[in-house]
Parts: sequence; C-alpha cells; structure tokens
Amino acid sequence: MSVEIDPPRAGLQAYCVRPNSGRIEPGRTVDVQVLLQAMKDEPATDAKCKDKFLVQSVAVTPDMEHANVTSIFEKSPKSSVIERKIRVTWLAPDAALDESKGANESTTEQTSPVPAPDFSEKPKPESPQASEPASTFSNAKAAVSSALPSSDDLKAQLAEANAQIQRLKDRLADQGLRQRKTGGDAKAAPATMQQSHAQTESGVPVQMVAGLCLLSFLIAYFFF
Repeated sequence: MSVEIDPPRAGLQAYCVRPNSGRIEPGRTVDVQVLLQAMKDEPATDAKCKDKFLVQSVAVTPDMEHANVTSIFEKSPKSSVIERKIRVTWLAPDAALDESKGANESTTEQTSPVPAPDFSEKPKPESPQASEPASTFSNAKAAVSSALPSSDDLKAQLAEANAQIQRLKDRLADQGLRQRKTGGDAKAAPATMQQSHAQTESGVPVQMVAGLCLLSFLIAYFFF
C-alpha cells in the first residue's frame, strides 16, 4: 500500500513531515514524524488550530510493483484512493509533557519483561551405554568370586593333602624298614627278597610324593 501525507496548504512552511510518502508492506507499520517550525508569535493558550493533514492511501497492484509512489497515485483510479483528514490540536507545554509521559508509561506496562538468561549448567542425562560396562564388570567379578573356592574348602583340601602325604611317608618308612630287614637275610631267603622287591615296586613313587608336597606349598602360599 502506498501512503502520501499532505500538510495543510495554509501551513506549508509551518510543518515538516518525515516521511511524507512511501510504501507500507503488509503486516508492517511506519512511524511518521511531524515537526512544527518556529513561529514568530506564540499562539494564545486557548487558541484553536484549524489546520488539517490529508492522508491518502492506495493499494499497489502487481503491475505497479516496481513503480514509484507518484506514478502509482497518477495511474490509480480516483475511486481506489482512500482519503482521511487529521486535525491539528495545539497543546500547552505541560500538557504535552504529561501526555508524552503517560504514553511512555503505558508502553512500558504493556511490554512484558524478558526473563534473565540461565547460564547454569544443566545436568546431562545419563547415557544407558555408560552404565553397561559397570554392570558387566560387576557380573564378571561375581562370576570370578563364585568360581574361586572358599577358605574353608581350601583348608579342607590342604588338610586332606597333608594327610595323604603323611600316609605316603608312613608307607615309605614301613617299606624301607622291610627292605632293611630283608637285605640282611638276602642270601638265606632269596624268595623273601623277591617278594620285598615286588612290594617296593607296587608302592607310591617318589615323584608323586614330591608333586603333592609342591601342591600343598602352592595352596598355602597363594591362599593363606
């Protein structure tokens, strides 16, 4: 829409309108400033002004999209031009200040306050993937703990190994005693020597006894 503001012809030199013409896009507004030039004589307090401003507007058609304001008004039909008159009213200096102050206060009241920005750190949501390694580690630890034997079981195994070692030692001592007895009478009784040799071969070998001793030592070293 194109708008043109014409000051009263009697006061062409008394008023300054900025801007006095232009285009207003749909959904937008334009502020117009009207300045009163200095007067030779101040008007009376109760004086009434008869000046009027003529405001003309016309819609801009697509074929005149790139035309200037003057050509738009010249080419537009007179019936499509909308005219409004605005009367000028003189106000006393105090009244003008009060009115301006009231307008500013009303504008301030209508303006909604803008909340202060929040710069504090917001807690980040915990990712479910971060909790998976912890649960996996705890499950593995529980599995290892359940797989390892308890101290009572280790004590029982150690006691059994010691008992087995003691039995083997007793058996070896008994066999050695028999060998000494049969060795002194080897010439007189060869059949007895052969029987004693058979019993020695059927006993527990020394390597097995050494292995059991080593196993007992390792169990006591690592778990006690």
